[in-house]
Amino acid sequence: MNVEYTQRNYEITPAVRKQVDNGIKKLAKILGDNFETKVILAVEKHRSKAEITLTSRNRAQIVGIAEAADMTSAVGEALERTETQALKNKGRWRNLKRQPKEKAWTGEEPAEAAMAAAAATAATAVPLAVHSFPNVAKTTVAHLVKSEDALARRPMRLEEAIKECEFRDRDVFVFRDERNQVKVLHRRKDGKLELIEVP
Repeated sequence: MNVEYTQRNYEITPAVRKQVDNGIKKLAKILGDNFETKVILAVEKHRSKAEITLTSRNRAQIVGIAEAADMTSAVGEALERTETQALKNKGRWRNLKRQPKEKAWTGEEPAEAAMAAAAATAATAVPLAVHSFPNVAKTTVAHLVKSEDALARRPMRLEEAIKECEFRDRDVFVFRDERNQVKVLHRRKDGKLELIEVP
């Protein structure tokens, strides 16, 4: 555990150094001893800034930056921020590490292996569940709604019918052409219109 101090317009006092060392010992309990620490303490315009950067063995950086009126409170806030980040990082690492291992593939499916074992001992009876299906298939009742909006009252050309279908925002539109033949415009799922001629 290496600690590198940098000071800018500030002389490190023994109390601040002791506070940083105690905080880093607390972080070492969470992350282990294998990380490097850089501490930057600076004073600018009556504000004290503390920046604590931890670089762990898996190259994850934890940075805590704080600014306060005095240096001890700035260092305390920076240590709190690094501690919360370290706990979050440790929780992620623990969740990733504790994933169950996949079982080695033996070449057979589990159900096939059980059936093969049951077939190997022919003297034992294997219970079988037989499913029966109902004799009458269930049918759904169609819900019918009469719509006057999807039917054209007067004969029209194909272009007019397409415009009318678009205007009414219908998926199905029934109309008669100039020769009095019934035709149906149907909107497919891809959004294209399809013309169906009734014989």
